[in-house]
Amino acid sequence: MPTYDYVCRECDHQWELFQPMKANPIRKCPECGRLAAKRLIGTGAGIIFRGSGFYQTDYRSKSYKEREKAEKRASETASSDGKSDGKAKSKSNSSKS
Repeated sequence: MPTYDYVCRECDHQWELFQPMKANPIRKCPECGRLAAKRLIGTGAGIIFRGSGFYQTDYRSKSYKEREKAEKRASETASSDGKSDGKAKSKSNSSKS
């Protein structure tokens, strides 16, 4: 449920009210009792998603990031060893043609 800002047009009293989105705006000012309350249009608040599984890649644990770096280093080492073999094979294949 959102929090709405209200202002009284008669006494300029401002307050916040926590109410459901489907609820009608209130009209009665809690300060002066007149039917002059108006709901203000605010900028809103940023949405914050918390909990496991929504943005799994945004808030990874430190141990996960360390394992990921180690795997990346291992794959780079393996690919650099494979590149030298691949070049030698391509040279031998081009000489046969």
